[in-house]
Amino acid sequence: MAFSTNRLFKYQRGMRRRIGMLRAKNVDSMEFAVDFMMQERVDSYFRIEPGLEEIERSLQQIEEELELVRDVSGAIRLESRLEFVEDRWDELDSEIRERPRRRRRKINLADFLKAAGGEGSPTGATNEVTNAYDAYQILGLEFGTPLADVTTSFRQRAKELHPDARNGDRSSEPELRRILEAYQFLKEYLSLSNTEPPISRGAEYRPTE
Repeated sequence: MAFSTNRLFKYQRGMRRRIGMLRAKNVDSMEFAVDFMMQERVDSYFRIEPGLEEIERSLQQIEEELELVRDVSGAIRLESRLEFVEDRWDELDSEIRERPRRRRRKINLADFLKAAGGEGSPTGATNEVTNAYDAYQILGLEFGTPLADVTTSFRQRAKELHPDARNGDRSSEPELRRILEAYQFLKEYLSLSNTEPPISRGAEYRPTE
């Protein structure tokens, strides 16, 4: 399915922002490694350095291929590659700074629902949400919608679908669980990638990190 011009612009803008932020973080990681690892962990440095250089090469390739994306399937594949590079950078940076990894494990929906008092998702009721485009579609939102609007939309739909608002009718639970899964995916996705767009067209973007 082809992107509309507006959606393609928003997708490319978000991807370029993520690439730029990761590139800056990668440079900072290299500088930190040179300043501190070369003194006490020189063997580790020479093992880490090629990995950071590969991150930059991968970002350059993704940046070039971004100009060729015209449909949803291509966008999803490229986004998945960028997510892999982000994970790889976090792995390297964690070793450089000797800290736990910051990127979180994806929340298991069944465990989340059970903790919240649900009964888990019925077998075959939903397919796992694996990309941001599908998550936006499930919530009925345009790709690139900021987290604040995602949250507002989710809360409104969840309230409408909840059995308490439907005189105890539980037939809408599969849909409720589906939008919950989409919301949890986007909440983590936007938090980790800082792809939330400016509030208005002319507003300055300020990373939340």
